[in-house]
Amino acid sequence: MSKTFLTVAIIGLLASSGAYAADKCDAARTTDEISKCADGDLKVLDGALNKAYRDIERRLADNHDAKGALVAAERAWVHFRDSECKFSAAGVDGGSVYASVVMQCTADMTAKRIADLRTYLHCEEGDLACPVPAAD
Repeated sequence: MSKTFLTVAIIGLLASSGAYAADKCDAARTTDEISKCADGDLKVLDGALNKAYRDIERRLADNHDAKGALVAAERAWVHFRDSECKFSAAGVDGGSVYASVVMQCTADMTAKRIADLRTYLHCEEGDLACPVPAAD
């Protein structure tokens, strides 16, 4: 998935939620302002991630093995995301931009995960590699 697609996906999620204050965040200059905007963006992305997860969970209600695998995968993914973002920001650890770099990484990875989960929700009929049954 390209970085441009991720950026468009993130902006689309934020804009559709009404939480994206483009003028305020575009004008952010201080580290504190940038962090506050990024934190707001992450809250919106977390909401979208949780919705996609819950939608999959509902479809797996009758398949306890698949539901257990989903829970394990999501826990592992959250751990990986957080570890990867800390590592990606290691070059600025201790600096004033550290938190912003971690938050941007977290947002990028969360947007990709949302796209992945939504793909499971829209598998083509007959896709044997899709773990999520079609909606009724």
